[in-house]
Amino acid sequence: MDEDVIVRRGERGLVSVLTMEYRPYNLLGPTLIGAIAAEVTAAQEAGSRAIVLRSGLRHFSAGADVNLFDSRIEQGGRREAAISGVDFLKLLELLPIPIVASVHGVCLGGGFELALACDYIVAASSAKIGSVEVALGLHPLLGGIQRQVQRAGAMRAKEISMLGRRYDAATLERWGLVNLVVADDALEDATFTIAEELAHGPTVAHAATKRLVHIAVNEGILAADEMAEIQKPIWASDDLKIGLASFRENGPGLAKFTGR
Repeated sequence: MDEDVIVRRGERGLVSVLTMEYRPYNLLGPTLIGAIAAEVTAAQEAGSRAIVLRSGLRHFSAGADVNLFDSRIEQGGRREAAISGVDFLKLLELLPIPIVASVHGVCLGGGFELALACDYIVAASSAKIGSVEVALGLHPLLGGIQRQVQRAGAMRAKEISMLGRRYDAATLERWGLVNLVVADDALEDATFTIAEELAHGPTVAHAATKRLVHIAVNEGILAADEMAEIQKPIWASDDLKIGLASFRENGPGLAKFTGR
């Protein structure tokens, strides 16, 4: 990994905490994307049952590293990277454990797209979020438009990308692009409350849920209906046995899952 890139991975119980510190503004490009991908994979291999993606700098991410665009222009739009943007999105969206994005400061351009690839977004009330690529003569390059259409509809997606404005977190929460907005000083506690709830849940079922959502979004409801095999690991899991036994003995909501 490049010595100038820091994506610190720490553990908080069952939760892996990935803290981006790619100075000055966590600018997205092959280097930071590669570092995030490596740490996400390492967290999974270490047995983590949820991941928090956050920033240790003033902002979550100010967008893409525009210095990379000159070479892409010369190459006719092609890019050379260890992991493509599409593969990176698939890695996050199909990772069999939940990822919670914790957003503060500005979250713009590629940073917004990074957050949208996570499973849950908690944002500080003062955060400013948007797709601002139009100011450069571009539009979102890392799947942002598609995911805005999916969650907020075509009209809002066109507004966000074509006007290039910075929105407050509460507006994007109303539009279905942010899950939860909290006071700035409550961001850390709120993020870990959600992450720990997910981490203590039935991990095998969470993985199946993520996979089924991905199929429904990309291939349609009929395709998802025909993917009954996605549920097979759940029926073989220890967590299902634990959940059923706990329900019968103590009622709902008291099971202590193992993630297996």
